[in-house]
Amino acid sequence: MHVFVINPNSTASMTDTAVESARRVAGPLTVIEGATGIGSPASIEGFSDEALSVPSMLAQIRMAEAGGAQATVIACFDDPGLDAAREIASGPVIGICQAGVQAAMVLAKRFSIVTTLPRSVPAIEDLVHRYGASQHCRRVRCIDLPVLALETETQHAFSLLVAEIERARDEDGAEAVVLGCAGMSEMTDDLTKATGVVVIDGVIIATKMAEALIGSGLRTSKANAYGFPRIKD
Repeated sequence: MHVFVINPNSTASMTDTAVESARRVAGPLTVIEGATGIGSPASIEGFSDEALSVPSMLAQIRMAEAGGAQATVIACFDDPGLDAAREIASGPVIGICQAGVQAAMVLAKRFSIVTTLPRSVPAIEDLVHRYGASQHCRRVRCIDLPVLALETETQHAFSLLVAEIERARDEDGAEAVVLGCAGMSEMTDDLTKATGVVVIDGVIIATKMAEALIGSGLRTSKANAYGFPRIKD
């Protein structure tokens, strides 16, 4: 199997984090190929950042499929360009927000999401509604820390995440918590141990979903909405 993990932002170290998490859970015969956005914002923290990251991401997905990739994981919790990516790709394309939310609905009746900045909350709330999880998601919380600070202030970020996850458990009645940023992926196990809460990382879930879909012989439907873009004269 060949899974392509694309980090839409231009920070290579964040790509490394996502790829490492994917490789840790992937089967021994699965190839995990990673790529970083080219000419994209250093982090995705808002709607304009999302839009600016999409053209490079789509081009890289095309190249990865030409090189043998059978499925794609978009390693950004805003799921930027997800529908467009599904149009241009033959194999399954999985956004880590959708993967994490769907896993949470399987594992718990009520869950919360913890992300980075307050400005990210409305976009994630929109995605929760789109994915049919509004009834189950108690709240989208944030630690009020920029995405890149997850790497430069790792211990501080970890402490903030522990506190926010515990608040989600105690105040929201959350039975599980989804991490709302790919940059949090490497903290998943330690956060579970520190809080006793089921902590879900979308990168890990999306990787295993990709393997399952490839193994099932399933590809993106081209019947209508996700049909390849029409060639324009």
